[in-house]
Order: sequence, then structure tokens, then C-alpha cells
Amino acid sequence: MTRVLIAGAGIAGLATRIALAAHGIRADLAERDPAPRDGGTGLYLPANAVRALAGLGLADAVEKHSVPIERQEIRDSTGAVLTSYGLKGVWGDVGESRALSRTALHGLLLDAAGPPTHPGVREASPDGTVTFTDGSESRYDIVIGADGIDSAVRRSAFPAARPRFLGQVCWRFLYEAKQSTTWSVLLGDRGRSLLTVPVGDGQVYCFAAIDSTTQAPPPGDWRDLFADFATDVPHHDAHFAPLREITGDDWVAGTVVLVGDAAHACSPSMAQGGAMALEDALVLASTLGDGQPSPLARYRARRAGRIRFVLEQNHRRDNARNLPGFARRLLFRHFGLRLVRANHAGLLDRP
Repeated sequence: MTRVLIAGAGIAGLATRIALAAHGIRADLAERDPAPRDGGTGLYLPANAVRALAGLGLADAVEKHSVPIERQEIRDSTGAVLTSYGLKGVWGDVGESRALSRTALHGLLLDAAGPPTHPGVREASPDGTVTFTDGSESRYDIVIGADGIDSAVRRSAFPAARPRFLGQVCWRFLYEAKQSTTWSVLLGDRGRSLLTVPVGDGQVYCFAAIDSTTQAPPPGDWRDLFADFATDVPHHDAHFAPLREITGDDWVAGTVVLVGDAAHACSPSMAQGGAMALEDALVLASTLGDGQPSPLARYRARRAGRIRFVLEQNHRRDNARNLPGFARRLLFRHFGLRLVRANHAGLLDRP
């Protein structure tokens, strides 16, 4: 029997364990954080992410614990609409997009996958030798690094693959508000954006970002940076983070393979981080479970083009949103839906 270890019990790791089980592959699960993950933030699930969750057998659970998102609106900082469109016109037959709290999604995945069986991973070697955070060691036929952008598996097995600062920092939080079915973002100068999306249970997720030359929080109260935005988002304490990405497709070293943010963390511009992690789980499980040779190399080959597409489209969206105000208004008012369709065109087919 093939011994498999998944490092990380976040979205990528839990999804991978569920997908492997569907192919008859049992995987140990290691997690370095003993505290429950509550995160306190939300997730917008574009249609390809919802489709991937259905592929994991979670369609009914996701529908029960999330809300549909039917429209997207892009506005300037005064609230004037630059473009507005229904998501059916973007995703077509792929299906609907939804949103929920991160806590809710993690809970659904944990219920289906089962709890961690091992402490966190400190180091992983390409030969499958794993050192856990309690000092114990074990040997696995396959080690799957799903332990996030600061992955210990990646640091030890892929020392050249490091996160790159994207020149933006952000704040995230949930607040109580009237529910809708619209994803909405306000765009200002200095790369400022303020996104709101309902996630159910009377809560709305807010994501605010601004250009920065440093990964440290700006001095003073972050809310003052958005004081001129026409929004009714309340003043709120928030989770701060610099925005980083990992480029390239160096995801396989011997018996070690990376998935999710450990492999290809990206800008949140297209909300594809979670979607790519869920797709990774399905594709990796299918290649490990089909009995054909070189499954990890085939996994990397199947995912490389799609991940590259997402990274490229994120950069294009970020560049468009950071244009001077007059150019941004012209672009989005005349070509908004066309741009968004082009951004997502490579994601309509199944991975």
C-alpha cells in the first residue's frame, strides 16, 4: 500500500484528502496549528471553485452554507458605476458563483476529510523522509505539501521557490449588514480598492488593499486611508497581511509535490487562490489513482498551463485597476465585461 502524507489541514490539504479517499487512497494528515481555524474572513467562490467542490461531493453542503453571487459591480471611489454585469455572462454553463465565511468552508471540508493525525511537518526530503514538529521522523512514498504560502515543505524541498511581495498590503474582516447577491468593489488611486461581498448569516466580507513599498502595516489607523471612499462599510478591526505570490511550476521534487498556496500563491484579484487549490486536489488525486506511471510529473504537466494563465490574468487585472482614474473609467465603462470574460476564458473547461 502506498503511504501518503498531506502536510497542512487548510483548504488545499483537506480537499486533497477527500479527493484521494474517493480514489481509494488513504492519506495521513499533518497540521502544525493545534488551534481551530476561524480566520474571521470570507471567501468568494467563482464558478470553477463551486464546480470543484461539487467534484469533491460537497455540492449540497456548500449550497446550504453559502449564498449565491449573481452580479459584480466595479465603481470608482465616489461610488459611480464603471461597469456592472451578471456572472452568468462570464461563466455560462459552468454554474453559479457563491460566497461563504472561511470558517464555514473549512468546517465543511474538515467534516468530510476527518481530523489531522500527525503534528506539523518541519522538514520534508525528496526521498519522502519527513521530520515532524515533535522531532519524530517517518518515511512516505508520497509527501504532499499543502501547508500554505509559508510552507515548511517548500522551504526544505524547494529552497529556490520563495514568495514575492506584490507591492500591496490588505485588511480583511467580516461585518454585519443587509444581504444582497452582488459582489462590489470601489477603486481609488494608489492602488486602493475596497471590496464587499455577502457571505450569509447576515455577514458581509470586506477586503481593503493599498499599494505599499513595505510589507509592514502603514502607520496610523488603516481606515483613514479609505476615508474619502463613498461607502457605508463600518470602521472595524481587521486582519492585516502583505500580498505575495509564488510563480513558476517547480512543484515536484522526487516524491514531494506541492499544492495550493504552497505551490502557487497568487494575487486575490481574481479570487482564484481557493479555486486553484480545490482543482489541484482533484487533479492530483486522479493522477495518483489512475495506476499510470509518473503520476507527479503528469500532475505538474496538467496544472502548469492553467496556473500560468491565472497568474497572468491576475497581473492584467491588477494593472487595469491601477490605471489613472480617467483611463480606468474609459476602460471599464466601454470594455468591462469583455475584459472580465477574457480573464476567465481559460477556466471554463474542467481542469
